[in-house]
Amino acid sequence: MFDCRHCHNEYKNNINVDQKLRHEIPRHKVERVICSLCDKEQEVRQVCINCGVCMGRYFCETCKLFDDDTSKRQYHCNGCGICRIGGMENFFHCPKCRCCYSVLLRNSHPCVEGAMHHDCPVCFEYLFESINDVTVMPCGHTIHKNCLKEMQEHYQYACPLCSKSVCDMSKVWEKFDMEIAATPMPEPYQDKKVWILCNDCGITSEVQFHFVAQKCPCCKSYNTRQTRGR
Repeated sequence: MFDCRHCHNEYKNNINVDQKLRHEIPRHKVERVICSLCDKEQEVRQVCINCGVCMGRYFCETCKLFDDDTSKRQYHCNGCGICRIGGMENFFHCPKCRCCYSVLLRNSHPCVEGAMHHDCPVCFEYLFESINDVTVMPCGHTIHKNCLKEMQEHYQYACPLCSKSVCDMSKVWEKFDMEIAATPMPEPYQDKKVWILCNDCGITSEVQFHFVAQKCPCCKSYNTRQTRGR
């Protein structure tokens, strides 16, 4: 018997469990619970009908969620259909992204249809129901905060989904400018032109070829890819 749905799901989906036996509890279909104190089986409720103990100071009848630690400031979001933490007043539900964001992003986040209804592009955990912190990249795609941090620690600064830069790269581009200026191309390549696609602004341009990198003439980003030569 498990006292916690998350504990059950983690145990039953362990890599050591036969793949055919792996499963999760469908939270909204839970109809009966057992009191951990007196072992009385009963319909889902906050207070035990037998011993009167409060099974959770926070209780959501929709999600069948019990939790004594109210410092998490749990709340149920009708738009998401699940409970979240952090205080209802600090979040808003975006109907297009179909998830909750900090109120700080109300007028600035780029909307992406079903932004969190997919797996993390790094660890592949389903983001919508993840209990780990999720962050929104400038492009609007979502990722675990720790996964993004790990990417940056390995010098990966582009979104794994769309390749747009995930942070301000202007200082890095300045270093590219200096390196290119200090590295003249050999004579056979001095007039070589190539076509590039900028991952940051999406513009296609014909530019001077260089071994180090190609700079987008529109947004000045070096986050580009060569599409064809001249």
